[in-house]
Amino acid sequence: MSDTAAVLHARHDHAFWITINRPDKRNALNAEVLAGIRAGYAAAHADADVRVIVLTGAGDKAFCAGADLQPGKAFAFDFARPNTDYADLLRCAHAATLPCIARVNGACLAGGMGLLCMADMAVAADHVAFGLPEVKVGVFPMQVMSLLQHIAPRRLVREWALGGEPFDAATALRAGLLNHVVPAAELDAKVQWLVQRIADKSPTAIRRGKVALRAIESMSFEQAIAYTESQIALLAMTDDAREGLAAFNEKRRPNWTGR
Repeated sequence: MSDTAAVLHARHDHAFWITINRPDKRNALNAEVLAGIRAGYAAAHADADVRVIVLTGAGDKAFCAGADLQPGKAFAFDFARPNTDYADLLRCAHAATLPCIARVNGACLAGGMGLLCMADMAVAADHVAFGLPEVKVGVFPMQVMSLLQHIAPRRLVREWALGGEPFDAATALRAGLLNHVVPAAELDAKVQWLVQRIADKSPTAIRRGKVALRAIESMSFEQAIAYTESQIALLAMTDDAREGLAAFNEKRRPNWTGR
């Protein structure tokens, strides 16, 4: 993929990096960016050696500042279509079986908050500003809410969405939006540390685990416990489960096949 593309894809060992490449536009979302991120998810899942996706933005000013608000480009919907491209991206990420880490290198606003929420984990630089400023331009973070409401406390979410004011990385960490906050100079090292913690684990267990986590989100306890007791039995029959047990008993590192 060309370095001039709106989204860059790159493999680094077992990590597949998806980088929004519009730093001059604060990595704002447009049709090309949304398509590029979805294409990155597809490419990562098609590569058996990929263990984790890293989603980030180019430069050091913004992770993603939300939708491109240039005249004629902002909120231009085709009402004949039942789905929007942004919602379809969130659906794609929600259905993913590879874990995703958001590398939040700069401002994370509006639709960028949705990208943050669609990741399984997130690491941010300590200078990053977060926010849902949509009410300042007469709209509301509708689609972002479908994910954010399950991550952060309800009253904080309402304050952010109804007030539209920015908040800092420390607040985002306390609210559960982030796993780690580090100085900007340490961001890549922390992301790599988290990548390694995932990449050396069973890809089969992670893949099936992600499917199970998604399935039980809306279940009652009785439904979830019944579903998960069947899933652990199925997982125990996989090659990775047998290899993991053998490696434990033989005191060696497992050789995962992902089967």
